[in-house]
Amino acid sequence: NDTSTFGGAIAANNVSAIVPTFSVYLDADQTVSANIPTKITFNTKDWDTDNSFDATTNYRFQPTVAGYYQISASMNTETGAPTRAFITIYKNGSQFKRGTDSTTTNSRQNIISTLIHFNGTTDYIEFYAYTTATTIRQYYQELTYATGYLARAA
Repeated sequence: NDTSTFGGAIAANNVSAIVPTFSVYLDADQTVSANIPTKITFNTKDWDTDNSFDATTNYRFQPTVAGYYQISASMNTETGAPTRAFITIYKNGSQFKRGTDSTTTNSRQNIISTLIHFNGTTDYIEFYAYTTATTIRQYYQELTYATGYLARAA
């Protein structure tokens, strides 16, 4: 085995033939209640190779392949007044990881990126926004989006 690229052998059981991946975005501005965590309704798919992202009803990712997934998301809010904002990943209905927290005037971009273990059956995640503003901006698919992929099978 040539191990020079990775520094060691890769076990075959750590590589999945099925690699679920998704990319979703907000297709229009979303009105939210200020100072109340609100689910981001990612309602448009760029792709979803395993049909694991519900972009019509629950707006959540629930993969059917167990493993560790790299999840990233971005949210943009814009107002002329000073605004606090952050994006949070909820796992199975509870706050799990919180992204960058910013307080600025005008436009702000908040991001989160983390590795999450899913059991492949009941585990799911949702994305929530907290902001003192009342609008999450979409600006096409450039500013408010989420992506994920299976990094390692369980």
